[in-house]
Amino acid sequence: MLSIARPARLTAALGAVAALVGCSAPAPSTSPVPSTAPSASAAPTSVITEDLAAPWSIAFHEGRALVSERDTACILEIAADGTTREVGVIADVEPRGEGGLLGIAVHDGDLYAYATGSGENRIDRYDLTGEPGALGLGASVTILDGIPAAGNHNGGRIAFGPDGMLYATAGDAGDRSSAQDLDSLSGKILRMTPDGGIPADNPFADSLVYSYGHRNPQGLAWDDDGTLYASEFGQDTWDELNVIEPGGNYGWPDAEGIVESHDMIDPVQQWSPADASPSGIAISDDTLFVANLRGERLRAVPLDDPAISTELFAGEYGRLRDVVAAPDGSLWILTNNTDGRGEPRDADDRIIRVNAD
Repeated sequence: MLSIARPARLTAALGAVAALVGCSAPAPSTSPVPSTAPSASAAPTSVITEDLAAPWSIAFHEGRALVSERDTACILEIAADGTTREVGVIADVEPRGEGGLLGIAVHDGDLYAYATGSGENRIDRYDLTGEPGALGLGASVTILDGIPAAGNHNGGRIAFGPDGMLYATAGDAGDRSSAQDLDSLSGKILRMTPDGGIPADNPFADSLVYSYGHRNPQGLAWDDDGTLYASEFGQDTWDELNVIEPGGNYGWPDAEGIVESHDMIDPVQQWSPADASPSGIAISDDTLFVANLRGERLRAVPLDDPAISTELFAGEYGRLRDVVAAPDGSLWILTNNTDGRGEPRDADDRIIRVNAD
């Protein structure tokens, strides 16, 4: 599994810019509404590449970035100069609504892809062939199928944890009650071996379910202590940032946001959907970054006080689908203005690099 360097200088650079424009985060509020600093711009940034079509996810292989495109089902390789080339097309993808080719991850030289097919979502594993600059897709195997699919709420983020297990977010696919049904894969965060098997230490016997009661989770990231964080789309009231506990119930559809019920786990931070719609997340040093779609901003959440956040780049790049920590310690932000819900600008969509120094 790729080891990502996470130097403190990136967090320091973003924090310094925020301070210069008066954006240091205020003290946390006792209200369930999170304490959010004013919007700020962070610099320096640069454009890695552009003219992407509804891109969804970024992963790295031997230092080279790979990007998934939702509707074309293409995996693209991004060269150091920003030029793109097609690595291959994921087979049997049927894009519709929010479905299509979604999250990707790389593990032990294999590419994993979460995709919407005929009546289901599934996870495929592909051999990655060739060297950087000439990568290709080899033989494939489906390691998990039968994840409920719909035009909306497909989840779709996949990532390998520090335990070597593959985690996947599955939305409720429009069936709200399924999120509380432990016999259903929808409305869950799933945990599996790299071959799709059930780990012996999963919280429910003979089940891939790791946590439940989710509406449409789309971000996964671990801190240095191995704590798992996940972002989640709410419906009308609250979007969420959650700390994920094995076997935890996160409330949907009985709860949205902080409800202080002993039967459910509350989010550590919540936002109005108009200001958020959180998708991909990444951790660099001691800060968690959240890419927001409808809110068109990047949030920086200090891990030592996850009830507060600072807003960065508000409105500058449009909808933000993903944020990842690159091997050189920078942050890469993936815009998502060509997905049918945004307002594309010239040369959208882009990858924006937030420099580490």
